[in-house]
Amino acid sequence: MTGEAYQEGQVLLIDKPLEWTSFQVVNKVRWLLRKEFQLKKIKVGHAGTLDPLATGLLILCTGKFTKKIETFQAQEKEYTGTITLGATTPSYDLETEIDQTFDTQNITEGAIHKAVQSFVGDIMQQPPVFSAIKKDGKRLYELARKGESVEVSSRKVTISAFEITQIEMPNVQFRVVCSKGTYIRSLAHDFGKALNNGAHLSALRRTRIGEFSVRDAVTPETFEGMLKTP
Repeated sequence: MTGEAYQEGQVLLIDKPLEWTSFQVVNKVRWLLRKEFQLKKIKVGHAGTLDPLATGLLILCTGKFTKKIETFQAQEKEYTGTITLGATTPSYDLETEIDQTFDTQNITEGAIHKAVQSFVGDIMQQPPVFSAIKKDGKRLYELARKGESVEVSSRKVTISAFEITQIEMPNVQFRVVCSKGTYIRSLAHDFGKALNNGAHLSALRRTRIGEFSVRDAVTPETFEGMLKTP
């Protein structure tokens, strides 16, 4: 493929590695395209952030296709991952240290499967304070990391499917299909509350956005190799 083709617009499916930020993926791909095709500049953007501790599908748009980003962002998403019961963290995942622990001995598999049911459909969800949402021009996580008190408004999201795929206490494996704006970290936190316990997200992988599947995605390293292949 030529540099002109990327300028005209391409949709790239990238499998984001663990601990990379979404912006690092964008910057890497932009740098690779500029280097390979001697381009002074090229637009590259992603359609929906993945947290550094998450892996999986990241849709990148190049050139004129960056105008399509909002369309992709609005599409339904699917995730798989692990919720760890018995402990909470301020960020609702492993980005921050455990701040509270709970006894999980009385949690039954039946209770876990029953708790899932209350999260399917339209629900009100409060995003984590450790999130990229802006308040007064600043990202919430910037305020949270400074120890400032942050109030976050709840928002309506839609959970089309929420199923438990495996239970190995205290870890619960799940699959979720949800609308734009859903925070799986908040879902994990609220799931713990529903069990009169605590919980945090310990692993997350985005497997689908609309009709795009992570099975068709490549790592940044593989993409670099593809560019160099004649």
